[in-house]
Amino acid sequence: MDRDTEAEYAAYVEQAWATLVRAAVFLGAMPHEAEDLAQTTLVRCYTGWDKVSNADNRDAYVYRMLLNCLRDNRRTRWWKDRAATGAWEDSGTTMPPTADATDAVAVADAVHRALSCLTKPNRDVVVLRYFVQLTERQTAEALGVPPGTVKSRLSRSLALLAANDHLLDITGGSTR
Repeated sequence: MDRDTEAEYAAYVEQAWATLVRAAVFLGAMPHEAEDLAQTTLVRCYTGWDKVSNADNRDAYVYRMLLNCLRDNRRTRWWKDRAATGAWEDSGTTMPPTADATDAVAVADAVHRALSCLTKPNRDVVVLRYFVQLTERQTAEALGVPPGTVKSRLSRSLALLAANDHLLDITGGSTR
């Protein structure tokens, strides 16, 4: 890579890092896993930067890479053993609220619990569409599905989330 390309890549990493990590968390990874996934995604971006930078839709391309990294990670023996033993449930993913951040922790916990009630494909669509704020077309490209599938998954997911007890607890029972 020449200096200009290196600088372009470095600027992209700086801009994308936090969003990739947060997206990975909302896609079901634990915080330390999310950082590893974002790092792996960005390494893959580096090795294929010509394809990434020339993609018609860079965000969709990179989030597709993130999803692939997450899937690869979940296929490993470590993940299978961990999921089979239920170790992920006892790993402290919900921290007890502290006095200075009680509301923020409660909301984050409720959102994570509500998202965990969705199927993986539906959670992927919700996270990419609303958290990452990709367009329907970008979300469809990232997931490799038609735009109509994105719309139908969003519709079903939003209906489930609107009735989710975890979210109703933080809204005071209002579904807006």
